[in-house]
Amino acid sequence: MFKGEMGAGKTTLIKAIAKGFGIEDMVSSPTFAIVNEYRNPEQKTFYHFDFYRIDDPEEVLEIGIEEYFYSGNYCWIEWAERIPEYIPEDFMLIEVEVEDDGSRIISLDKIVKNERHG
Repeated sequence: MFKGEMGAGKTTLIKAIAKGFGIEDMVSSPTFAIVNEYRNPEQKTFYHFDFYRIDDPEEVLEIGIEEYFYSGNYCWIEWAERIPEYIPEDFMLIEVEVEDDGSRIISLDKIVKNERHG
């Protein structure tokens, strides 16, 4: 799960991670589609979600969100705070903070049953 203000660089970070996994497709924010699917050369599937435009958390049930989250594939999630009741209990939280000089601080925490372990 990626957390940060609008324009903090969440999608840019996801693009870099995707490249590291060998994904050659152009990675973009799925703001309007809600989810984009990518495959790397080994045919591993990756899902990129953007819930910024979700007004009612129950909207995600229509796309089968739980099937994605529990598929065993990587799920990169932006704006997860808009659907808190559907986020798995255990996940990695990647926070992107913008400093006054424009630099970024990236922190990584493992969340297990809503407790930080990082």
